Amino acid sequence: MSTTLDALDPSILDRAAAVIKCLGHPLRLRILDALESGEKSVSELQTLCRATQASVSQQLGVLKGRDIVDFRRDGTSVYYWITEPKVSHILRCIRDCDLPS
Repeated sequence: MSTTLDALDPSILDRAAAVIKCLGHPLRLRILDALESGEKSVSELQTLCRATQASVSQQLGVLKGRDIVDFRRDGTSVYYWITEPKVSHILRCIRDCDLPS
């Protein structure tokens, strides 16, 4: 009898593991939570996440490196958005969990 894990393609599991591992950082999760409603500039993300520009940019670099977000430049501003469809599902799962404080 086959289990659910047996039915999943190993490449899907590898990609899912890479995304989940990348999301295992509180600031990255805050950034993605902010981006879930749409494209934001780095300065908007700084304000929403209450973090320094250096910290936000560093974490965006990690997310970009894993193809979880993408960006565009508009003058001196840089705007990011989520490209990885799994992110919305993962954030919903986190919101639905009844985690102790």
